[in-house]
Amino acid sequence: MNNLVAPKDYTLTGPSAKAAIDAGLSAAEWYHTQVDRKAMKALIKRRDGPAMRDTALWVLLHVLFAAGGITFWGSWLAVPFWLAYGVLYGSSCDSRWHECGHGTAFRTRWMNDVVYHIASFQVMRNPINWRWSHARHHTDTIIVGRDPEILWMHPIKLVLIALAWVGVRDVLLSLKGLARNAMGQLSPDEADYIPESEKPKAIFWARVHMSLYSATVLATLVMLAAGQGWASAIPLLLIGGPRVYGCWHMIATGLLQHGGLAEDVLDHRLNSRTLYMNPVSRWLYWNMNYHVEHHMFPMVPYYALPALHDLIKHDLPVPNAGFWDAYKELFTAIMRQRREPGYFLKRDLPPTARPYKEELHQTVPDRVETA
Repeated sequence: MNNLVAPKDYTLTGPSAKAAIDAGLSAAEWYHTQVDRKAMKALIKRRDGPAMRDTALWVLLHVLFAAGGITFWGSWLAVPFWLAYGVLYGSSCDSRWHECGHGTAFRTRWMNDVVYHIASFQVMRNPINWRWSHARHHTDTIIVGRDPEILWMHPIKLVLIALAWVGVRDVLLSLKGLARNAMGQLSPDEADYIPESEKPKAIFWARVHMSLYSATVLATLVMLAAGQGWASAIPLLLIGGPRVYGCWHMIATGLLQHGGLAEDVLDHRLNSRTLYMNPVSRWLYWNMNYHVEHHMFPMVPYYALPALHDLIKHDLPVPNAGFWDAYKELFTAIMRQRREPGYFLKRDLPPTARPYKEELHQTVPDRVETA
């Protein structure tokens, strides 16, 4: 008898979705660390100032690095400018999309909306689809059959994970999805989490994004036809291209959020990871390295997450010391998961913490036997 790993069904319309609902794992009550009401009220208070400062710097750096890349075009001096521009465009857009999607970055709503739409365009996500996708991610975090944003699907395909560090495949899939939406079509999963009233908006914004990408390609072709040579690549380096070569920091941080941890639990300490980062990465990532804290209390703005961490760290697993420490832990766990379906890394809690709230539910058999 040979034991074969049976792939899990991560779609939102299959048997795993029904099993999760039947097990009470959908829209369930999650564990939260107890926080004084007055302290929490201060933490969730939104302000325009921090995000205005960070966004102004973000825009200014886009302009400066792009100007440097164009000024030194044809010289090796241009390369550092384009590399830096790529990370600003292709990675930090993810955290801006995320926090402004929550509506917590700015106090003023239209400011959140403007930055959200710009960042959504940069990261190549339909702003309507992903607003609702992320709402489901928070309601049913890493619940198989309910969460549309699970990155580490079992059995884990390490080749696809490796390819994600260069965004060619992801960009092609994103463009395919936007083109499908622009033609008025939603996938079964999208139709599951997008309210009926929001679907026309999803189609509209997909058409806007595809029009802008088409205009960028057209500008490149016009410049090429005009004999601009390699300079005709500048429009693509300014728009769209950085999503391919500059996404590595977004991937480096994103893979750590939930990788190697538990599925189908109702305690974010079991399925999310907090780690300490250097100041530059924290600025690019808008403090989402405090990921357990963010999932427990998603209405706390990014600039208040360090204070929230200090307030509740007595109840959380000890954070990883940095990227290297986190990735050692992550890959040890996922390599074991490839051998032992159902395994997850259960991080130790400090003596001051309340015990884990474990409600595991296995929606799909880990192994099937064949002759």
